[in-house]
Amino acid sequence: MFKKLLFLLILVGGTAVFLYAKTQQIIHTPMPVNENVIFQIPRGATLEKIADILEQNKLIENRLYFVLYAKLGKIYPKIKAGEYLVENDVSLQNVAELLTSGKVYYRKITFPEGKTAAEIAEILYQNEYLEGDFADFADGEILPETYTFSRGDERQMIVEQSKAAMQKVLQQAWDERDADLPLKNKEEMLVLASIVEKETGVAAERSQVASVFINRLRKGMLLQTDPTVIYAITQGKKEFGRSLLRRDLAIDSPYNTYKYVGLPPTPICNPGKAAIMAVAHPDKTPYLYFVASGNGGHNFARTLSEHNANVAKWRYLSK
Repeated sequence: MFKKLLFLLILVGGTAVFLYAKTQQIIHTPMPVNENVIFQIPRGATLEKIADILEQNKLIENRLYFVLYAKLGKIYPKIKAGEYLVENDVSLQNVAELLTSGKVYYRKITFPEGKTAAEIAEILYQNEYLEGDFADFADGEILPETYTFSRGDERQMIVEQSKAAMQKVLQQAWDERDADLPLKNKEEMLVLASIVEKETGVAAERSQVASVFINRLRKGMLLQTDPTVIYAITQGKKEFGRSLLRRDLAIDSPYNTYKYVGLPPTPICNPGKAAIMAVAHPDKTPYLYFVASGNGGHNFARTLSEHNANVAKWRYLSK
């Protein structure tokens, strides 16, 4: 009788050791991840649904193991909805820790510098991972930048975030601006920054371009900047699609800086932080003119005769 009892104890003990070892193997053995895996846990998903998602993405070997582990470890109530990114081999335990950590995968949306409100609205609408509509916004209200969000976030949230970012940058630039700028307020600074943004894509030139317009404003000269005329025609809602013609420069619009002295009434695009700072801290130059150099930048001039020579040079190179 004793021998039978001893045998039974050994059998039960051996089975328990085997089951424990097997359980540890299931929990800690990594599943191979050959490429990044992005998956979503919907709000209100049942434990069984979560297990299905993990199994479909080959992050667990068997859904039953995960369900049992989540129930016994009281993990399920702690699992947070959202998108998750897995980049490396993961064990069942690793997956459970990720889902309870709240470290969701953040997506990105980028608004390039110089885009108009209409163009930024299109970027928002085309992003399939954002939801909902949003209130209209005007040119100059959005700070071009890269913003992060979670799948399913509202588009209005991005709009509010980017508007707040613009106000913060604009206020900082205005507070730190050079003395004696011929600008009445930060709104005028924003208008001029939008012109600088449209006039050059060369970072090193922004402060020089800004200096030209600042010098012209000081002298009461016409700004004579093509992007404002284009905006007068398109209102920033469509591509211009052609070169400016002489008759375009005579259009009667407050945005036509060939016809009216001073700044346009509103920004003509959404300028980036660098363009705003260039207006706040323009180079100290004698320049009143600039024209394309033919290599992506511009040639600057102090006098009209110098400018005309630069224009002739650009026309020669453009042939």
